[in-house]
Formats: sequence, C-alpha cells, structure tokens
Amino acid sequence: MPTIAAYLGAAFFEIAGCFSFWGWLRLGKPVWWLIPGVVSLALFAWLLTLVESEAAGRAYAAYGGVYIAESLAWLWIAEGFRPDRWDLIGGTICLAGAAVIIAGPR
Repeated sequence: MPTIAAYLGAAFFEIAGCFSFWGWLRLGKPVWWLIPGVVSLALFAWLLTLVESEAAGRAYAAYGGVYIAESLAWLWIAEGFRPDRWDLIGGTICLAGAAVIIAGPR
C-alpha cells in the first residue's frame, strides 16, 4: 500500500475514533458512539503498520503532518468551522516537514 494512502486512511480513522469519544464526553452523544470509535482507532493503528519504513518513529513523525492537515479538513467538513489563514499556514508547514521526512534520501 502506498505510504500516502496509508497515512490518509490512518488519519481519517484516528480522527473519527477520537471524535466519537469527543462526541460522547463533550457533545452528550450516547455511549454506543464508542463502538465505532474503538473500531476506527484499531484501523488507524493497523494502517500505520503498512507504511514502508525501517523505523516506527520515523513513520509516526511523518504521519503527524498528514494528521494535522487532515484534522483541519475534518474541522471544516465534519464540524462546519472553516480553517483560518493561521490554520492553513501551520498545516502547510507541517505537510512540508512530513514531505522532508518521507522523501529525504536515506
């Protein structure tokens, strides 16, 4: 599986899983929201194991930039809050850092 696809899927499932806990604890959603949340978090962890990397720490570090950018997309699409320019600048910086980690010569 290509690295970027694994990262995008992992980010989606991590955000969805964490949001289920947010919904339960902060938005008053029913406790059954945790069931798909736990499944999502397991899928997130599994997808990260598919990343081509010799070291887990490097895979996780690069993933961080993708996670941040996808979290900003979630903010807009799922929660209805449009990211401001500082969100977008920060997300761009994080993606640039992730690209350096992923594509750096080794």
